[in-house]
Amino acid sequence: MAAAALISFAPRLLSRKSRYILNCRTMASYLIDDPKYSWLKELGLKSNNKGVYYGKWEGSGEVTNIMAPLDLHKILTKLQAYNMASEHTTRVGHVVIITIQDLTSSLKIRNRNTVTSFCPANNQPIAKVIQGSAADYENAIKATKDAWGVWAEIPGPQRGEIVRQIGHALREKKTLLGKLESLEMGKILPEGEGEVQEYIDVADYAVGLSRMFAGHVFPSERPGHMLLEQWNPLGVVGIITAFNFPVAVYGWNSAIALVCGNAVLWKGAPSTPLVSVAITKIIAAVLEANQIPGAVCSMVCGGADIGTKMAKDQRVNLLSFTGSTEVGHKVSMMVQERFGKFLLELGGNNAIIVNEDADVDMVVHSALFACAGTAGQRCTTTRRLVLHEKVYDEIVERLKKAYAQLRIGDPLDDGVLYGPMHSQQGVDMYKQAVAAAVAQGGKIECGGKVIERQGNFVEPTIISGLAHDADIVHKETFAPIAYVMKFTKLEEAVAWNNEVKQGLSSSLFTKDMEQIFKWIGPKGSDCGIVNVNIPTSGAEIGGAFGGEKHTGGGRESGSDAWKQYMRRSTCTINYSKELPLAQGIKFE
Repeated sequence: MAAAALISFAPRLLSRKSRYILNCRTMASYLIDDPKYSWLKELGLKSNNKGVYYGKWEGSGEVTNIMAPLDLHKILTKLQAYNMASEHTTRVGHVVIITIQDLTSSLKIRNRNTVTSFCPANNQPIAKVIQGSAADYENAIKATKDAWGVWAEIPGPQRGEIVRQIGHALREKKTLLGKLESLEMGKILPEGEGEVQEYIDVADYAVGLSRMFAGHVFPSERPGHMLLEQWNPLGVVGIITAFNFPVAVYGWNSAIALVCGNAVLWKGAPSTPLVSVAITKIIAAVLEANQIPGAVCSMVCGGADIGTKMAKDQRVNLLSFTGSTEVGHKVSMMVQERFGKFLLELGGNNAIIVNEDADVDMVVHSALFACAGTAGQRCTTTRRLVLHEKVYDEIVERLKKAYAQLRIGDPLDDGVLYGPMHSQQGVDMYKQAVAAAVAQGGKIECGGKVIERQGNFVEPTIISGLAHDADIVHKETFAPIAYVMKFTKLEEAVAWNNEVKQGLSSSLFTKDMEQIFKWIGPKGSDCGIVNVNIPTSGAEIGGAFGGEKHTGGGRESGSDAWKQYMRRSTCTINYSKELPLAQGIKFE
C-alpha cells in the first residue's frame, strides 16, 4: 500500500472564514500488509474492515470531523470544488493550516467514520475499521430484537449446543486470537491466549448451565394450589467492554446471556476494534452454519455516541458496562432514568495485605504478577501493598530485584513478561500519578520513568513513604504503580483495605486460621473478591466476578450470576375448583 497522509479536520467558523487544520504526518503501510503479520488475514481481517454486524456486515459511518488516511491533494481538490479560494496556507511541521474565505454554503466532507487501530508496542497502524453511525445502530438494534424472537423459542439445551460450537470455534483460533490481542491491546502472548481460553471456559460452563436453570417449587398454604418460580430471558442484552479485556468480558456476558435466551448487542472499546471484528466473524460463522439469525450476536463498533444510545434505549433490556467508575456512573444514571437494568464492573483499588507470618517467597512471586502483570492495566491489579513491619523491608527489597529482572519488550516475543501501556493516554496518566505521589511525600523505590523506546512503555514502579490515606493512594491509576505501606496491627491493615471507594479485589497472606476466617467474615474485607494466599488478580470463571461500592455491584460469569440475565416470575397455579384466599381471608 502506498504511503498516505493522515488528515484531521478541525473546522472552526471565524466570522465568514473557516479554518481547517490538516495533519499531514505520513503514515507507513498497515501492519496487516506486512508479511510478518499476514496471519491477521486468517482471522478474516483486511486493511479496511466493516465494523457493524447484525446478520450482515455494514458500517456507513457519518458526516464528521475525521482522523483518517486521505490523500492531501484529493482533499484540497474537494475543498476547491466548493468554490472556496485559499487565502492562506501555512505548514508547521506535519501540520498544514488552511484558512478559507467566502463560505457561501455549509461545507460537509463526507467520509466513513473510520478508526485506525494502532499497535501499542510500536505505534504502527494495524488496519482500519469503519465504525457505525446512528442509522447503523438503529438497524442493528431492530435486527437484534427481531432475532431474539427466534432465539427465545429455541430450548435451553439447544441454545447451549450453539454456545458449545462457538467455544469450539474459538479453540481452533485460540493462538491467532491471542496474537491479535497482544498486537492490538499490548498484553503478552500468554495472557492474550489465556484470555481467549477464559471465553472458551465460560462457554463450556454455559453449556452445562443450559440444562440446569434452577427454579423453585414452594408449598402453597392453599389447597389445590401450586406456587413456583419461572425464569425467562430479558430480551436484548447490551454489552459494552473495555480495552484491557476485549475478549473475556464479552465472553462472560455473551455466553451466559445466550444460553439464558437473550440476544446480545456488543460495543467493544474503540481502540480494540479488530478484536471485536475477529470474534464476531467467528461467532457469525457458527450461527450461519446452524441457520440461526446472525443478529442474535450483533456488534456495532463506535465511541461514546453508540454507548449513549445503548444506555438510553428501552429496547436494551440489560446493559452490561465494563470501564471506569466515572463513565460507569454516567451510564447507570442514563439507564436508571428509563428504569432499565444495568450490570456494572468498574474500577478497583486493590490491596494485598501481608501478615508477619506470611510465606515471603509466595508473596513476592504473587505480587510481581499482580502489580506488574499486564503493565498494571487489569481492574484486579494490586495497587496497594500493605506489609507488616516485620516483613516490610525484606519484601520491598526482593520485589525491587524481581522488577529489575522483568523482561520488557514486544508482547509477541517469547519470554517477554511486561509489555506496553495500551495508549499514550495511559502513559500520561502514569507520569501524572508518579509526579503526584512524589509531591505528596512518596519515595520512588524503583521505576518511575517513561522508557525511551518505540511504543508506549513505562517502567513498573514501586513507591513508598505515602500515608495510607494519601490522595494519590486513594485514586485508582490504571498503570503499573504499586504503593507500599507499613502496618503494625492487622486490624488497621484491614481498615486501610476497606477505606477506599472501590471494592473489587483483595488478598491476605497469612497462615493464621483465625485471621483467615475473620478476613472473609462480616468485619473483614468489604470487596467482592476476597482471597487468601493468592494475589488479587487471576479470577476463575466458576465464581461470580464483580465488586462492591464504586466498583458497581454487578456480578458476571459463574455462580448464580446468570440470574442477572433473566427475569423471575412467581407463579401461583390453581388446579382445584375452589378459590380460597391467602392468609385465610374471607371475602363473601
